Amino acid sequence: QVQLVESGGGLVQPGGSLKLSCAASGRTVSSYAVGWFRQAPGREREFIATVNWSGESTYYTDSVKGRFTISRDNAKNTVYLQMNSLKPEDTAVYYCAAGYGSRWYATQSDYDYWGQGIQVTVSS
Repeated sequence: QVQLVESGGGLVQPGGSLKLSCAASGRTVSSYAVGWFRQAPGREREFIATVNWSGESTYYTDSVKGRFTISRDNAKNTVYLQMNSLKPEDTAVYYCAAGYGSRWYATQSDYDYWGQGIQVTVSS
């Protein structure tokens, strides 16, 4: 079992930045790809970014490319999502998820474990 806990969310003004953390416990997350997803009110949960087990390979959805950066520190069992140039449309509950394997995954069904989610609100 892998337990995931997100932190770092909150309220930020448009154009601002936030850094989300996803701390894993139970098992080392170094054998897992980790992804970030988000769900806005009235919308389905969507994929944002993913990183493979080593951190060498990443993939982003088009709407966040150039603004968000996913990274990981396996020694700390933690994955990060640096979010810059935030827009009101980035407002959502953000989730991290872990999927076993050496590559990255962009599909929710590839992920085995999920965090509880954290609110990010971008508003002036």
